Amino acid sequence: MRARSGFTLVEILIVVIILGILAAIVIPQFTDASTQARLSSLKSNLQTMRSQIELYKVQHTDTPPTSAATFNAQMTVVGTDGYGPYLQVVPANPFNDSNSIAAAAAVGVGWVYETTGVIHAGDTLSTDGVAHSTW
Repeated sequence: MRARSGFTLVEILIVVIILGILAAIVIPQFTDASTQARLSSLKSNLQTMRSQIELYKVQHTDTPPTSAATFNAQMTVVGTDGYGPYLQVVPANPFNDSNSIAAAAAVGVGWVYETTGVIHAGDTLSTDGVAHSTW
């Protein structure tokens, strides 16, 4: 009589259970890493835009861009005075993928720009359940 080769049902079930346990441990760690990467990108984008607003102010007698409606035009093109552009494009907010600029936070707004020269994230509720409008 020949010996049978192969795996038994019990052996296969044990392997499947072990893989399920490993997946339950590893997947939440990747989710947190994704959120942390987005937060890091958000902070970097804000730092870049804030420094460019400061440069704009230095070159325009301490006057910031005039409004949210004109921010894009004032920051991304060469002005009639020969200064600029300060940004190639307005970056997208990594939590809602919007590069729009408004005077107040709302759904779909990437950035909020105040006429005092302050800019911050405009997402009211993002994929991680946190509003980043205070950043």
